[in-house]
Amino acid sequence: MAATITQAFTRNFLGNSPQWYKLTIVGFLIVNPLLLAVFGESGSFFVGWLMVLEFIFTLAMALKCYPLGPGGLIAIEGVLMGLTTPYHVFEEAEHNFQVILLLIFMVAGIYFLKELLLYTFTKLILKVRSKVLLSLLFCAVSAVLSAFLDALTVTAVIITVGSGFYSVYHKVASGKHFHQLDHDDADDKLVHEEHRTDLMRFRAFLRQLMMHGAVGTALGGVMTLVGEPQNLLIGETAGWEFLEFFIRMSPISIPVFFVGLTTCVILEKFRILGYGATLPDSVREVLTAFEAAEDEKRTLQDRGILFAQGFVVLVLVVALLFHLAEVGIVGLTIIVLATALTGVIEEKRIGHAFEEALPFTALLVVFFAIVAMINDQGLFQPVITAVLAMEGKMQLGMFFIANGVLSMVSDNVFVATVYINSVKDALDAGVITREQFELLAIAINTGTNIPSVATPNGQAAFLFLLTSALAPLIRLSYGRMVLLALPYTVTMSIAGLLAVIYVL
Repeated sequence: MAATITQAFTRNFLGNSPQWYKLTIVGFLIVNPLLLAVFGESGSFFVGWLMVLEFIFTLAMALKCYPLGPGGLIAIEGVLMGLTTPYHVFEEAEHNFQVILLLIFMVAGIYFLKELLLYTFTKLILKVRSKVLLSLLFCAVSAVLSAFLDALTVTAVIITVGSGFYSVYHKVASGKHFHQLDHDDADDKLVHEEHRTDLMRFRAFLRQLMMHGAVGTALGGVMTLVGEPQNLLIGETAGWEFLEFFIRMSPISIPVFFVGLTTCVILEKFRILGYGATLPDSVREVLTAFEAAEDEKRTLQDRGILFAQGFVVLVLVVALLFHLAEVGIVGLTIIVLATALTGVIEEKRIGHAFEEALPFTALLVVFFAIVAMINDQGLFQPVITAVLAMEGKMQLGMFFIANGVLSMVSDNVFVATVYINSVKDALDAGVITREQFELLAIAINTGTNIPSVATPNGQAAFLFLLTSALAPLIRLSYGRMVLLALPYTVTMSIAGLLAVIYVL
């Protein structure tokens, strides 16, 4: 009986994830309290860092198992071990309530604009035949949209577009009509033999577009108050409104923007690291047929939906540009307007909009538990103290580098939260001047936004893409994402550092 129960638990624990992965997580959960018991309070710093690395491991293995379960177990263990408290976890979540609202409502709001977005991007992909120009447009448009909509929102847009294209072709490659509903996009056994090679090429094409778009969200996300989740926190701490935030970041963000676009062109032109995959002719024919069918069956009511969604997008941009309300509230407003004006009145249809955002929202709150542990154990404090002891341009440059490196291995929201609070404490204590504080805030914002494209756990938008339903379909793994982002990481980080030192 005991053996049967044990066997059932082993099978149920973390579901269908590999056995080695399950054993690794169990090993983490056993080793952590043992090490703390052996080293006592003096070892809490080491154990804290170990648990941060374990949490990052769960993010890296997101395609094996969604990080909420294993990462959440590590976070809960940290609380039980006394490395942080439930109150501090709640405090972190409360402090980042704007980000939580943004995820819940703004990302869901984009779901109700998907017809307009799919229509626009379908036209873009089919009309622009040059892969170099198309990639440049994807990167640039994502950057511009991210400056106004938030990087996570734009990532939700490109995921919706990519998923729509992939679904259409996978259905046709499986011998079905592209409007059929009962189809499993993940089942390649359904795909006919003559379409398999083109499906692989199409996956590479979509992977690269998704990466150009994701990097674009970082290029635009660093510029404005609403671009990235941590920008809201930094702007609020520094007392900067939308326009002032943009002006203060522009000496770094504008040069990096053009360096990023140049990198995009070079990658596609010279086919570096596998870039340069083109849209197969057979796929173009399917998407063209899909576009023609959509245009033909589009009724007056359907056109009305497109115009209504266009109006809602205009409201969204104006509301964010003039900061008429907090971003999450703007997102809720978008949901209300879009559903009311397009006739979406059934609870079940509205509920689908939240399916993509809520798992990631839950994961973000688990992040905050790790942030609370980082704060309580002072894991970043040695680096912060060492950098604050420096002076002048050296201090700004090292702040950019320190934030960048930590954002590569941790999450940029974590790093920005810890650093901006530490710098604000230094300002309140009279250790630094207001002018120095503002320069350091710029270095923190650019440092956490630009080099963090190196890894999915660095950028919330990258992690959102990695953990989306689209990633396994187009074979976008953690390692492949890191490799595809590498050239951008190098060029953008160097450009950002030089701008911080010589322009700021």
